[in-house]
Amino acid sequence: MIDETGRLADIHDALRHVSAIFPDDTNLTCTFTAAAGAHTWSGWTEIVDSGATTLSSFFADARGHISALHFETYSDINALYMVELAWGDNHVVIGRARFAATGKFTSSDTKTVFHAPASPAGETVYYRMKTDTGVADTIILHIRHHTHP
Repeated sequence: MIDETGRLADIHDALRHVSAIFPDDTNLTCTFTAAAGAHTWSGWTEIVDSGATTLSSFFADARGHISALHFETYSDINALYMVELAWGDNHVVIGRARFAATGKFTSSDTKTVFHAPASPAGETVYYRMKTDTGVADTIILHIRHHTHP
């Protein structure tokens, strides 16, 4: 059963929050990697930046909400990509996205917005990714997020 009161409070909070950015500096990157087989999910992998900071560390003491993924570079500009985000050992999915690299379709919008439930405090946040190619394609991205009090 959905807790409508809690969901409405989350929506209200999401509309008035200030987003943080992960990774939180310009000298850091966050890379997602697909499985090497076409149309095959990678394994679930904790979201970590190039400085070894986990996204989960920002959600250690409060529920964490991912509001958008912003794509910066793609290893294959002609690939179609799919990403799932989840929390916890059971990989409770909190968001899904399908998008084309910038060479596949012409678009000035290089992000996907999530209207997903928050991750509980202290849980690990994961991603998995697949593409329509037969190689382990990658994307470099940053993530907009905030916490709920």
